Amino acid sequence: MVFSNLVFIFAFLPIVLLVYFLVPKVLKNFILLIFSLFFYAWGEPIYVFLMLFSILINYIFGLLIEQTKDRLKLKKTYLVISVLANLAILGYYKYSNFLIENINAVFGLDIVSEPLPLPIGISFFTFQAMSYVIDVYRKDAQVQRNIFDLALYISLFPQLVAGPIVRYNTIADQIKNRIHNVELFSDGVRQFIIGLAKKVIIANPLGEVADAIFAMNPENMSVTTAWIGIIAYSLQIYFDFSGYSDMAIGLGKMFGFKFLINFNYPYIAKSVSEFWRRWHISLSSWFRDYIYIPLGGNRKGPWKTYRNLLIVWTATGFWHGASWTFMAWGFYYGIIICIERLGFGKVLAKLWSPLQHIYVLLLVMIGWVFFRADSFSYSAEFIQTMFGLNGTELFNYTAAHYIHDYTYLFVLAVIFSIPIYPWVTSKMDQLMEAGKGKISLGIARYLAGPVVYFSLLLLVTMFLVNSTYNPFIYFRF
Repeated sequence: MVFSNLVFIFAFLPIVLLVYFLVPKVLKNFILLIFSLFFYAWGEPIYVFLMLFSILINYIFGLLIEQTKDRLKLKKTYLVISVLANLAILGYYKYSNFLIENINAVFGLDIVSEPLPLPIGISFFTFQAMSYVIDVYRKDAQVQRNIFDLALYISLFPQLVAGPIVRYNTIADQIKNRIHNVELFSDGVRQFIIGLAKKVIIANPLGEVADAIFAMNPENMSVTTAWIGIIAYSLQIYFDFSGYSDMAIGLGKMFGFKFLINFNYPYIAKSVSEFWRRWHISLSSWFRDYIYIPLGGNRKGPWKTYRNLLIVWTATGFWHGASWTFMAWGFYYGIIICIERLGFGKVLAKLWSPLQHIYVLLLVMIGWVFFRADSFSYSAEFIQTMFGLNGTELFNYTAAHYIHDYTYLFVLAVIFSIPIYPWVTSKMDQLMEAGKGKISLGIARYLAGPVVYFSLLLLVTMFLVNSTYNPFIYFRF
């Protein structure tokens, strides 16, 4: 089950909310846990047992690490075993076919392997489970002795299948003690509707454009068509992913949880390093705190710093998918960030602001080609076409069709990919604080808000009823 589904919006979620707020406080976590497991089992019942196994082993190792806190060597052994166990689960389901394919290719073998269906969200809940054990080891969090509460942390449905990656030490207290009030619930509803609109109204139509263009042979598309395709995909993945994060954060607020922000308008960044401080923040911070810093971070000299950056970014690419193109995508960003740290970042900061933005957008879109394409050869041909190196025409009928039919959508997406709405609301708050039109502005915001959000929900419902295209692009994660 996914959030942008009529069954979820009009059946599952209302039932969960109704039951959750009817039961006494002592049962709220248990109710959330039951519904979370049901949510995960909706599409693939068998894999709920895999999640339960993950919960069990991490619960046990958390207790073992806590019990051996005065025996450092044994404590570290338990940590290593728990991390390897988590990685083994992830590796078996996500990377075993990739490994066998490469062994066959290198050694000329013919090992037969049945493709394994990938459990949805396995990368997300595995990293969350690992963060719990590591936080207990580091004494950044208290061990959770209630297995049901730990199970709720790992399986909590708002962030289960598409993130954000919620760190245990950020919500440990909220599992036992969280506040429910009308203001937080209302804020959660608004954020959920905004995320839903981003996914359904903007990301889905852009996805249709991107899918159609990336299904073409790059040698048969014009330069303009290639650019339309990669711009469509760049906007699709932003609105899809940030939309799911908004929905997850909004759902969390409805149940009293406060998750950290996961996207902060990344396309306004002025450097690639800044882009990754704004994009999928929970993943970037996870790799920083659990891999980059333990490797030494930037504390052991410049060359080891660059080594650590390349290791972390290659691993980041591999986390996204079992493919050499994903690894290349991660390594690509590692190289760019190393170059910026070597001094180019200071040069970049002195450039005219629009040039900084163009630099980031150009490199990011080139990176998205590798992320979206299925092979290096397709990526190379597509990039060649983008820059007119394939001998294809500059403009053709296909490009004209997309420009005619989808310009409004691209304009809408660009507008909402930059912080215009926060700027407008900030200005309104400033005017109200200054006493300028305080009453009229207050009434306008009070009356307009419900109308806008109800209209968005109605529009989303119309889109979902009338369209069969509603992809979930995180199956590979």
